[in-house]
Amino acid sequence: MTLRKWSGLALALLVCAAAAGAAEGPPVAEVRAVTDDYHGRKITDPYRYFENLTDPAVRGWIDTQAKYAAGVLAKIRGRDQLLKRITELDAGAPYRISVIRRWPNGDLHYLKRMAAENLDKLYFRDGKSGTERLLVDPERYASVGGGHASLSFCRPSNDGKYVAYGIAAAGSEQTVLHVLDVAAGKDLAETIDRMESDYTAPCWLPDNGGFVYSRRRLLAADAPATEVYKRSRAFLHRLGTDPEKDSVVFEMGSDVPMAETDFPSVVITAGSRWAVGKIKHGDETDLTLYAAPVESLARPARPWRKVCGMEQEVTEFAVHGEEIYLVTAAGAPRYRVVRTSLERPDFAKAETVVAAGPAVVEWIGAGRDALYVSSLDGGLNKVAQIAFAGGTAAAIEQIQPPAGAASAFLVDANPDTDGALIASASWTRGGGLYAFDPATKSLTDTGLRPRGKFDDVEGYEAEEVQVTSHDGERVPLSILHKKGIALDGSHPTLVNGYGAYGMGMPPHFNPINLAWLERGGVLAYAHVRGGGEFGKEWHRAGQKATKPNTWKDFIACCEYLVAKGYTSPAKLAGEGGSAGGILIGRAVTERPDLFAAAVMKVGCLDLLRMETTTNGVPNIPEFGTVKTREGFDGLLAMSAYHHVVDQTKYPAVLLTHGINDPRVEPWMSAKMTARLQAATASGKPVLFRVDYDAGHGIGSTKEQHHQQLADEWAFLLWQMGESGFSN
Repeated sequence: MTLRKWSGLALALLVCAAAAGAAEGPPVAEVRAVTDDYHGRKITDPYRYFENLTDPAVRGWIDTQAKYAAGVLAKIRGRDQLLKRITELDAGAPYRISVIRRWPNGDLHYLKRMAAENLDKLYFRDGKSGTERLLVDPERYASVGGGHASLSFCRPSNDGKYVAYGIAAAGSEQTVLHVLDVAAGKDLAETIDRMESDYTAPCWLPDNGGFVYSRRRLLAADAPATEVYKRSRAFLHRLGTDPEKDSVVFEMGSDVPMAETDFPSVVITAGSRWAVGKIKHGDETDLTLYAAPVESLARPARPWRKVCGMEQEVTEFAVHGEEIYLVTAAGAPRYRVVRTSLERPDFAKAETVVAAGPAVVEWIGAGRDALYVSSLDGGLNKVAQIAFAGGTAAAIEQIQPPAGAASAFLVDANPDTDGALIASASWTRGGGLYAFDPATKSLTDTGLRPRGKFDDVEGYEAEEVQVTSHDGERVPLSILHKKGIALDGSHPTLVNGYGAYGMGMPPHFNPINLAWLERGGVLAYAHVRGGGEFGKEWHRAGQKATKPNTWKDFIACCEYLVAKGYTSPAKLAGEGGSAGGILIGRAVTERPDLFAAAVMKVGCLDLLRMETTTNGVPNIPEFGTVKTREGFDGLLAMSAYHHVVDQTKYPAVLLTHGINDPRVEPWMSAKMTARLQAATASGKPVLFRVDYDAGHGIGSTKEQHHQQLADEWAFLLWQMGESGFSN
């Protein structure tokens, strides 16, 4: 993205002076203290003015920091060779395929990226001939200033004649919907903007003549950032009509009770005459669901019937004909599956299909033949089949993972197609994609994920251990390394953590990781509280007032690696991104002596001001609100920015952010950079890496990911004193 041209003599002098000093060090940020009173407690913010990213002085400081960081990172000896190896490892497979839609006749729609390509593209493959056709290439779009564009979503119509797809520019996730006429090979006239990459994606009507979708309000240019995600609505669009005249089908203040911060959408499932009105309460994981006949969506009023509310703690659902299956934590902290009628929904009388047990139910999908359930049991991911039999729940049949695979994940199940697609996965070997045949109870390799030359490299292993945390809780830790390494504390070690929204870190293989492991390095994944490894209770044990467990679990895992001889503080680094910025930010500020270096990626670092941002209000269910004393106390505890202490020997820190980030404001990383640079007494670098053609990382190109990873790992290896990495 082209940088904005600033004017004014004062700004020119500021930038020139900062640039002149860039060789000696990063520009120093001016302190302009602002003091707030939170429930009787005064909190001073030295860099509040950074929150105005349109201020020429602020952007000038960020630009100069970015140039300084780029210069330092580029000079790290070994960095370019590391990038070359990362690129080579990623190109080991001829292509990669994801987001697959199977059709009853064997046809396929999927996203595909060739080894030499930067972005995913949408393809169609004929089920009989195997002929492949490129449908949507995002490279033909370019953002303002020449930046890249990427696919946010792709939704083929049920007859295959059309594809609704979203294009977002420069990693912004701000999406414009287009409709491709497949036979004609060109788009229809209408486009729809103010969409996102998540809940707003369209669902086609049964007649394929239109779809339902969700959209944000049109706001004035000077509207507060906190208004952006409020009062969004779900619409019905007919092809060939003006989207600005689309009728509203699900919104606050008409059909059902809804808060202004709720995200409404409508889901239509093939083979069912029912539409499901889905209400996502900000970033809360529990949903509220309603049902109404699809044909009623075109009427002025719709007879929505409540299926469940937040009190039922439903996180996932699947529709099959006249019934809906719900994943619920009500009375089952690791979830169970129930079903009820869509015509007369009654959660209190819903039939239990999968009872509560030791396994964590993670996702469900309805095929034509059966319900497929993906769960986590004892650290292993499994898939089960439950046949639709005579109106009563049939026996649960576990699907055996492919030979040699420890874990299996449900990838795709469609109500108009028998069977399911199942992926195998492990930490140290590449997985495959298999079609499950319910008639023979067998898995067949689809060939859609070709083996890469680095998918089966020998000599590596993954250990699964339990670490005792600060309060006695046992926390899972996955450790990857070469077989037979000496436990002498010498290995460069990078520990990853997240711990939010009930999201776990399941086993996955990325050949790029070999660039770290083959050097004798260790990669570890701390499954801390706040995640979903043990269900709802594990999530709630790292949320709001209990959030300290998240970074304390992480610290305990890092201490374990040191105590057992995998590494030492001089060779240890931590990493966290987005909500994981809380984890790594507080781990570093609480135990700066434990780490040689850290990477904070698009991090939530100033939680007291999170609520003032576009995505802050939706996150209140996860983090809390400063408007209550309890909420303020919890947010202050997890806000790394407010725990930086002057004259402390902090580790080296690399902060990274995309300037177009819609989820976490870039000023969070800017403020943390300024605060750490001013406070640290270690003499170690604090760098702010900025990508002007990126956002939260979603929609970034392959090259962007490779360049950033090379910068991150080279920075860490340099700070760990590894041979071949110096500046």
